Amino acid sequence: MAEKSFAAALNEQISNEFAASQQYVAAAVYYDTETLPRLAAFFYRQALEEREHAMIMIRYLLDVGESVEIPDIKAVPTTYADGSEPVKMALEQEKRVSQEIFSLFELARELKDYRAEQFLQWFVKEQVEEVALMGDLLNVVERSRENLLLAEDFIAREKMGEEGADPTAPPAADEAE
Repeated sequence: MAEKSFAAALNEQISNEFAASQQYVAAAVYYDTETLPRLAAFFYRQALEEREHAMIMIRYLLDVGESVEIPDIKAVPTTYADGSEPVKMALEQEKRVSQEIFSLFELARELKDYRAEQFLQWFVKEQVEEVALMGDLLNVVERSRENLLLAEDFIAREKMGEEGADPTAPPAADEAE
């Protein structure tokens, strides 16, 4: 039998999602200070998306009658060595979150918690998209390393990260029911 309850593990993931949101705000602040508004906007949107993931997890815990723990907020740096560092951080973060989601899925399966397993299906799909998006952005930023305005143009032209709300997403705690 698993050593940890699914609710405890999901509460840890809520903390991870809020931390990811903060990290994306820090990346956005960096790009804002570098006068790269499209990269900044991209990361501000990503920050909101990570917050939304945490809120979806909170709604799930509330819906299944479990306790919710709201984590402390830790400071994150807003400076980077160069313009590609925030995107490298983001790609590594999305890969780490993917592993965290997979571990949650495995725990749900081990516990035979079918509600939790079904709930996590959307997050598995979402992480495939997030890793691919950050990988694509890193390719563009690294090719544009000498002139990040080229990356700005690419983001504007391709509308990276502007897909809009996913109608298949589970409800979040801050949505009206």
